[in-house]
Parts: sequence; C-alpha cells; structure tokens
Amino acid sequence: MATDERIAASAEGGKPRTRQSWDWIPPLTGIAFVVLSVAGFLVVGEPKDASHSPEEIVDWYTSNTNSIQAGAFIVAFAAVMLVFFAGYLRKILHAAEGENGALSLISFAGAVVIAVGAALDTTILLATAERVDDISPESVQTLQALGDNDYIPIAAGTLIFVWATGVSILRHGALNRWFGWALIVLGVLALTPLGLIAFLGTGLWILVLSVMLLLRGDPTAP
Repeated sequence: MATDERIAASAEGGKPRTRQSWDWIPPLTGIAFVVLSVAGFLVVGEPKDASHSPEEIVDWYTSNTNSIQAGAFIVAFAAVMLVFFAGYLRKILHAAEGENGALSLISFAGAVVIAVGAALDTTILLATAERVDDISPESVQTLQALGDNDYIPIAAGTLIFVWATGVSILRHGALNRWFGWALIVLGVLALTPLGLIAFLGTGLWILVLSVMLLLRGDPTAP
C-alpha cells in the first residue's frame, strides 16, 4: 500500500490505517495560519507610526484604505486558522499527558490570546482606515499610537503558548524533544529585546510541525 494511504499501523494486529480526507485538514490549518499571516501583513504594508506628523499618517491611511481593509480580513482569517490548529495540537499534547494533564489546555489558551491580540490590532487598523476622513488628524495619530503599542496580548499569548507547549513536549513526549527545546529557547528570547524574533520563530515552528504532521500523519492515530 502506498505511503500516502497508510500513515500508521493500528494497535490491533498491525493492520494499516487508511488516511481519511479529514486527516489532511488539521495540519493544513497551521500552514494556512502562517501563509495568511505573512500575506496579510504584506498586503497592509508598514503604517506610519505615531512619531510622524498627523498629516503624514492621514495620507498613508487615505492612500492605502483598500489594501488595509483586505489585509485586515486576511489576518483575521489567519487568527481563525491558528485557533483551529491549536485545538488540533491540544489533542496531540493531551493524548500524551493523560486525563490529568493541564499544559495542553494552557497551550491552547495561549494561542487564543494570540488570536484575540491579532484581532484587536487589525480592528484598530481597520477602524482608522475606514474613518480617516471623518475624524481629525490628531485623532488619527492617537489611534495610530494605540496601534503601535497594542502588542501586549500577542506577546503574552506567545509566551503562554511556547512555554506550555514546550514543557508539555519535554515532560510527556508527544513530539520529538527538539520541538520542545526550540519553544523553550523562543520563550527565553521573548523576554529580551529580540521578542520579535521569538514571535517569528514561533510561526516557523508551527509551519515545520504542520508540514511534518501532514506528511507523517497524526501521532495519536491508533
């Protein structure tokens, strides 16, 4: 039987398990999260931060309204994909932890916080773009100052996600140990001025894990 039709042997008699159509979908949500996140930020572009004059900020929003709207909805959909992937990852972690394991739930909660933070960021961006002609330039600058500094939920969610997931992997062995150590290192980096690298590295980690699960199959399958 071809490799793509047999991803694991069952515990009863070593009979091959045929990959069902649903088996392809959960890992794809992690890949979709990374691809959509990158696409969304590229479409939006780099806003003028609040240190620029109100007129410069207004001009940027006026000139990029359509791309901001499109990019904001792409990022919002990426956040949805992250929650679905985190739910799939929680199942993998929980299977190794057992019924009393809590780290898998904390990992999922961290991903939800990241998604909420991303939704908050895009809400501010979208609201500013759609009302830029209805409010004063100073108000636009104020909203931009808020958007420049609304990263706390994303940063906190990333810390929760990487530490809970990393410790769970190292303690219970749901995945290869290097997946766990990679997250621990990213969690340490997140506490330094290299926090942005930690966030980007977490996205890369999700991408690598998603591809591996897509090719090898669900490790919790019978």
